[in-house]
Amino acid sequence: MNGEPIRNIVIVGGGTAGWMTAAAAARFLAGGGKRRIRLIESAEIGTVGVGEGTIPPMIEFNQQLGIPEADFLRETKGTYKLGIDFVGWGAEGERYFHPFGKLGLNLNGVDFHQLWLKHRSNPAVGPITAYSISALAAQEHRFAHPDKSGRSALTNIGYAYHLDAGLYAAMLRRYAEAGGIERIEGRIVDVARDPQSGHVTAVTLADGQRIEGELFIDCSGFRSLLLGQTLGVAFEDWSHWLPCDRAIAVPSARREPITPFTRSIAHKAGWQWRIPLQHRTGNGHVYSSAYLGDDEAERILVEHLDSAQIGNFNRLRFTAGRRARSWEANVVAIGLSSGFLEPLESTSIYLIQYGIHRLFSLFPDTGFAEAERREYNRFMSESYEAVRDFIILHYQATRRPEPFWRDVRAVEMPDSLRRKIELFADKGRIFRYSDELFELPSWVAVMLGQGIVPSGHDPLADSLPDDQVVAAMAELRKGYAKIAGQLPTHESVIGQALAAAGGQQAVRQSL
Repeated sequence: MNGEPIRNIVIVGGGTAGWMTAAAAARFLAGGGKRRIRLIESAEIGTVGVGEGTIPPMIEFNQQLGIPEADFLRETKGTYKLGIDFVGWGAEGERYFHPFGKLGLNLNGVDFHQLWLKHRSNPAVGPITAYSISALAAQEHRFAHPDKSGRSALTNIGYAYHLDAGLYAAMLRRYAEAGGIERIEGRIVDVARDPQSGHVTAVTLADGQRIEGELFIDCSGFRSLLLGQTLGVAFEDWSHWLPCDRAIAVPSARREPITPFTRSIAHKAGWQWRIPLQHRTGNGHVYSSAYLGDDEAERILVEHLDSAQIGNFNRLRFTAGRRARSWEANVVAIGLSSGFLEPLESTSIYLIQYGIHRLFSLFPDTGFAEAERREYNRFMSESYEAVRDFIILHYQATRRPEPFWRDVRAVEMPDSLRRKIELFADKGRIFRYSDELFELPSWVAVMLGQGIVPSGHDPLADSLPDDQVVAAMAELRKGYAKIAGQLPTHESVIGQALAAAGGQQAVRQSL
């Protein structure tokens, strides 16, 4: 049975999740004042910014809000990201690159990586990264936007951003408040529920102020104040697959050149991230406390900084997993209150964005139809599980000898991932299901990078004349290398963007 339109929305928590939700609500839900939307956050409660890397879907989010890219880069001290450089993940001394964008050109319906698998031993063919414009540009510290005309190899380039998450939240706050969102400062001390429906009806702040609402969006972080603590939705622990439960983050000085990629370095009981921004470099060590003490984890991080430390350590504790349901009663959890997967592939902001998108596409009335909740929870469950599997792949397919790595790869993987690995290991086939985030080129890059090399290839590749295919691949490789070498430097493109945003002073200061 349908209810009345929802007029009163309360967002609990700020940070990246809260202000992304508020900004999107200002753009799509405010309705010229037809809805009252309030966000409650407390300066007493810190926010968690575990990742400053993003993936390509974030471009669309900013575009939907109408935020020019140049303004975004200026406000967040952002840089461009063409992919991730993985160091030591397969084995010590090995490295591979996970690029964004497309891989080569398919021929007669045959996926390009299948052609590469068949002919990879031919010297004219070369490494598979030779057919990724993003990977080649990253190697040269160059950057360009995709060619939307479709007439150039630059059509295949893909990118995302590195950003200062705190500055991004501040920028979105200004956007949201300009769009009519009300911010309320305060710490929630009590949550009221309807005795019959169990719905949350109001929250009370420490100063006694009572905030009533019809729809509550829980962006309270790991506490999951409404969904977990109040409504009691269980947490599904995935730490047996993803045992890292600690992170230490610290900034270091900017280093030249500003690389257009994230670096992930495997260590004895976890891994380290390196994320270049305009004004500094973000660093962190993600590790398992069962295998590594906090002091040693800090020492490893500091020893592997490539520039001087310029800030204090930020220590985080977490458990990988998600809530059994992201929408319960009249509460929808977005961000860490819904679940957390470590920042290995920079998916945290994407999962926030995806949760917002699905909520708006299934936006309820006061009847809160069960069908809407069920569908939202299905979408979120499948999304989290697909990302989970992609991250687990990095841990399962490794030959590192340390106890941490031996133990984590001994854990039986999810059936969904096992099927993917088996299919790829046989003939290099990748099948995507439902609304999976990572596309075929990403799976190919990580599978091959982690040492899963198929024993064969798709028989369809045998239908094409070998000499013509190899000649075409060699020509494509040569053309890609030429184009990548002629692209502008990453720093020059950032400088142009800042100048376009009216940031001439910022250009002089940061470039």
